[in-house]
Amino acid sequence: MSDPGSARPTSPVVPVPLSGDAKLKFRCYPGISCFNACCKHADITLTPYDIVRLKNRLGIRSSEFLREYTVPFEMEPKGIAGVKLRTLDDSPQCVFMRKEGCSVYEDRPASCRYYPAGLLMMHKADTAGEEESYVLIKEEHCKGHEEDHEQTLEEYRQDQGLEEYDKHSFGWRQLILKKKSAGPAIGTPSERSLRLFFTACYNIDDFREFVISSGFQEAYDLEEAFYDRMREDDVELLEFAYRLLRQVLFGEMSIPQRQQPNSQQ
Repeated sequence: MSDPGSARPTSPVVPVPLSGDAKLKFRCYPGISCFNACCKHADITLTPYDIVRLKNRLGIRSSEFLREYTVPFEMEPKGIAGVKLRTLDDSPQCVFMRKEGCSVYEDRPASCRYYPAGLLMMHKADTAGEEESYVLIKEEHCKGHEEDHEQTLEEYRQDQGLEEYDKHSFGWRQLILKKKSAGPAIGTPSERSLRLFFTACYNIDDFREFVISSGFQEAYDLEEAFYDRMREDDVELLEFAYRLLRQVLFGEMSIPQRQQPNSQQ
């Protein structure tokens, strides 16, 4: 499965997986003839960590960010949802593009950081864990491939600050990959579970209110120090969201639940 948070679909040609040692000849900079061309045709799937970075950059709640800057889409029919970055109303141009470049460059999404590469995450039958590799994306408008600047894909990944982005989106990718790989084996998630997936992954501020609510604290046996961290740390809250979703969707029990007393008739 290709990672929904990095590679952009450009053609029906099956990409060739590459290792991090593969060479990439590419450079993008202000002044290159195609500068901003990719941003004029943006098709960016946002990871949960992308949303955290961008909503904090803009100083708004995640619910406002979702409303003003994104559009939802189905990753699978009647299944879990994804979120794409909104473009201008009259063109496919990224809402953050300016003449001088990206207005949120320091907090730009993982997909933008990876371009012109993409991340692939796959789970092979009869193996434990996931395998990651890369693909190279070449589009006619991009002149960066003609630049005399060569490095490995792993070096490019480090230069683009992707280690932190990949670390904090890995759990989300695992959820999507496991859901697609399992298929009918896990059944159809309930509407409530699908709503939880959307809120936990993309609307982190509303998810925080859910986690620190009295009802949640009565259901789960967690220390007060945990709730203190959840009130303050978006990233730690996001990692907890992945754990909770694995428990709800796949029965992977890692969060202790309180024993509920039998109801008295």
